[in-house]
Amino acid sequence: MRGLDTVLSPHPDNLCAAIRRLLEVSADTPLKLQPLDGGVSSDIVRVETPSRTLCVKRALPQLKVAGDWRAPVSRNRAEVAWLTRVAAICPGNVPRILGDDPANGLFAMAWLPPETYPIWKTRLRDGVIDAADARAVGDVLGRIHAATADDPVVAKAFAHDATFHAIRLEPYLVAAGRAHPDLADALAARVAATAATRRVLVHGDWSPKNILIGPQGPVILDAECAWFGDPAFDVAFVANHLLLKGLWRPHWRARYLDALAALLGAYRAHVDWEPAGALDARVAALLPALLLARVDGKSPVEYLGDADKARVRDFARPRIKAPPASIADVVDAWRAA
Repeated sequence: MRGLDTVLSPHPDNLCAAIRRLLEVSADTPLKLQPLDGGVSSDIVRVETPSRTLCVKRALPQLKVAGDWRAPVSRNRAEVAWLTRVAAICPGNVPRILGDDPANGLFAMAWLPPETYPIWKTRLRDGVIDAADARAVGDVLGRIHAATADDPVVAKAFAHDATFHAIRLEPYLVAAGRAHPDLADALAARVAATAATRRVLVHGDWSPKNILIGPQGPVILDAECAWFGDPAFDVAFVANHLLLKGLWRPHWRARYLDALAALLGAYRAHVDWEPAGALDARVAALLPALLLARVDGKSPVEYLGDADKARVRDFARPRIKAPPASIADVVDAWRAA
């Protein structure tokens, strides 16, 4: 384990011992551990034993960001529960759970090799902007939301309001309000409306970086934000990423918007728990807020320069003050801008 202390926190040797207990292997069994890029919220390690390769994830109490961003490590339990629940809805669209250690806050899942399961964000970055990929991603999201809509058992199991506020609403929308005091009330109203809407099982980080494009379709990762709440959050979250990709790679902007249209079309085919227009309006109101949050919240996107961030602010601010009526209004304005 020596050498991992520079990339894992806080105690890599304790993590090694916990992994041995999780996998039920002796201290004499050789383990090869390779830290993986996994965002800011967890330690994620590729583990090789003499007989198999798998992935182990441990949630961190202090996220790996410059500011003070703390979150309950109990979100690790929410992620395991989400993966287990969704495996029954969309078999093949989540990794298999191979072991779970609630006491130490970590679990093991199947290793999916990147040469076979590339990250959707990487494909989008490199110009592999396939409408079929986006359509499949929207279909899976719609199936999850539809299968869990207004289910009291799921609602009770994922009543993670405090955690969702701590790791999504506060660091994104509330933090953006602190950076823009004149928008604080409008963003607080968006927080309150989102928190009060409890309809489906929400992933909470439905982002291209958490989606692998596998041979049998998308595989969804990183569900530690799981919450029974507003489906608009998942839809707006992924739409936000596809809009920002067009700012990052402007020569492909139209193709990113075509991908978004394909995703939304596949998703909407499953919406039967509420009027589609009501959901669309909530997405449209959230989207400008999330755009601003990704430049002035606690987790800004890493690929935009100062000029592009200023463009995002100029676009988002007036639409937070006066929310658009529909996603189409946001997309059309973004295309024109």
